[in-house]
Amino acid sequence: MNEPEYVPASGLRIAASLDELVRREMAPGTGLDPDAVWEAFDRIVAELGPENRRLLEARGEHEAGLDRWHRERQGEEWDAGAYRAHLEEAGYLVPEGEPFSVTTADVDPEIAIVAGPQLVVPVDNARYALNAANARWGSLYDALYGTDVIPEDDGAEKGTAYNPVRGARVVAWTEAFLDEVAPLAEGNHEDTIAYELAGEEGAAALSARLSSGAVTSLRDPGQFAGFRRGEGGLSTVLLRHHGLHIELRIDRRHAVGAVHPAGVSNVLLEAAVTTIQDCEDSVAAVDAEDKVRVYGNWLGIMKGSLEATFTKNLETVTRRLNPDRSYEAPDGTELTLPGRSLLFVRNVGLHMYTDAVTTAEGEEVPEGFLDALMTVFAAVHDLRGTGAVRNSRTGSIYIVKPKLHGPEEVAFTVRLFGRIEEALGLPARTIKIGIMDEERRTTVNLGACIREASDRVVFINTGFLDRTGDEIHTSMEAGAMIPKPEIKSAPWMLAYEDWNVDVGIECGLSGRAQIGKGMWAMPDLMRAMVETKGEHPEAGANTAWVPSPTAATLHAVHYHRTAVRAVQETLAGRERAPLADILSPPLLGDRTLTDAEIQDELDNNAQGILGYVSRWVGQGIGCSKVPDIRDVGLMEDRATLRISSQHLANWLHHGIVTPRRVRETFRRMAEVVDRQNAGDPAYTPMSADFGRSIEFQAALDLVFEGRAEPNGYTERVLHTRRRKKKAQDRMHQAAARLLS
Repeated sequence: MNEPEYVPASGLRIAASLDELVRREMAPGTGLDPDAVWEAFDRIVAELGPENRRLLEARGEHEAGLDRWHRERQGEEWDAGAYRAHLEEAGYLVPEGEPFSVTTADVDPEIAIVAGPQLVVPVDNARYALNAANARWGSLYDALYGTDVIPEDDGAEKGTAYNPVRGARVVAWTEAFLDEVAPLAEGNHEDTIAYELAGEEGAAALSARLSSGAVTSLRDPGQFAGFRRGEGGLSTVLLRHHGLHIELRIDRRHAVGAVHPAGVSNVLLEAAVTTIQDCEDSVAAVDAEDKVRVYGNWLGIMKGSLEATFTKNLETVTRRLNPDRSYEAPDGTELTLPGRSLLFVRNVGLHMYTDAVTTAEGEEVPEGFLDALMTVFAAVHDLRGTGAVRNSRTGSIYIVKPKLHGPEEVAFTVRLFGRIEEALGLPARTIKIGIMDEERRTTVNLGACIREASDRVVFINTGFLDRTGDEIHTSMEAGAMIPKPEIKSAPWMLAYEDWNVDVGIECGLSGRAQIGKGMWAMPDLMRAMVETKGEHPEAGANTAWVPSPTAATLHAVHYHRTAVRAVQETLAGRERAPLADILSPPLLGDRTLTDAEIQDELDNNAQGILGYVSRWVGQGIGCSKVPDIRDVGLMEDRATLRISSQHLANWLHHGIVTPRRVRETFRRMAEVVDRQNAGDPAYTPMSADFGRSIEFQAALDLVFEGRAEPNGYTERVLHTRRRKKKAQDRMHQAAARLLS
């Protein structure tokens, strides 16, 4: 691996490409001096770097202590009381303190008030990042027509050309939805032959002319939020429900509008209200070259200048950030709505270090420090209004911080954010924090974690994958785990999901912050998502993750059907989920698995690991739709990798499987993954030479070294192998140039 070229700055060494990004693109327009910023960052590294190391050492001490405790009691009946007492004595479980409510101020309404879907997107892919930012509005017609929500039966197949039978079903589904969330005072939307303006000048109302000849209005006239005029009448009708907007497009010249009785050519929903632009789990950024791409894309979004040009359907397409949307309000004034999702940015965790910046002695600095500096520095453009579009209208910067272990680490992150604000001349508490509840020590101390960030917190969430990965690793010595699919319904998981909502409501997050739920991982199975993901708002979550703009449009339906704030008010009176359940690991116990059950779990985990790692290591793709063993596409990132590798490491440690059986399974599954990727010219087959395949060896490392990895994280293996692969690719490219 070639070491990057460095330039000195204060007491640091900065990768030349990163320094150039800062000086040429990031600093101009902010009023900030790059030399002064690097000098301030040098002080931050010197002052907080040792504390970062100490916190990581504390994680290791807790891990070792729990391993000893479990080993000393192997074979004994589980004693929940003794376990909790040990956690309290060890300082793993801390006192929660007196009740309190968060005081976070200057929070944009998309976070504080409006409940809706949330996208997570790798910011290193400019096209995807722009798609997600622009997913604030989505066509319900397109989302229904192009997915399995509408069955392909009785002549309703998708086909290659527009199918009017399928189109009619889409319109019928949409009109039934409108009847549900924006009903007319009389009749139904399917009976409407024209939407018209009524009322006096400056006090417009919406009327609907029905096929019967009757003229009616909305049952709740206050839902009429705005309109646009076109030739011969209305071209757009804007409705509002549960804080979300619905836009009816009217165009009788359009192919769809021409056959619709009221001329409705499309129905758009306000969809991805918020998006997390991700620098962490969904990206593969292992060196300065990768980090510059990550920071450059985020900077382009904050300046409003990012573009992505690509070929689609044999045409060249250039994607940019959408402008805001303008309407005429019923009172005659102009109404402007955001055209883009409100953006968070996710930084990496405390355990990550980078050589994009080093000390004068060549020591890597905490990558989370650099992420905080660079992502906030870029966001200064948004605060200063230097670009064509704005993100936060309240002057805030929203950073999601992952993989925090307990309140001490939250307090440390708050301290870091304060130092970044000082370095960049920003008012205190400009940087808001999203606390990801995905590590066990944060879950059991969630109230204390929120307290440490009570004037900055804007987000908490649950996530099955990382949280389960940490659960397995934390309880590695307690015994063998139940099969992975069963963990979702285990008592600890159910309690964890409720506990997160309960604690969030108790701490006053309602009306100030998001309480989120995890990802729907199957982007092709939208019918199942529509049928089941409504459980998230019904559980009191005012946001939940979806894998695509299309999924965001469909998931928005659930927030129309459920008034989340009312749900939260109801839940405020219930008893908190039992901590004892959360502290009960999903152990196999005396249960004996059949050989078929064991092999099925082995096959699923091995195939999933290989399918993801082959792209991460081989191509630098940090998040993608990876076919599972049954060829169902799943959105995979490092969280999925962590749970699968830790589960196999656990079974290996407790003798459920042997090393030989694991290796044999990985070889068989490598052949499956190779076949699944046979059409990808950038893919390198693993089964041609297992010993020389960097991707295959990385997959084995994740399992066979998984028990020894701190907290079961995957980054060390992935980064080491990816850097080796990049070096190998450069060597091959150089050789090819010589031969040519």
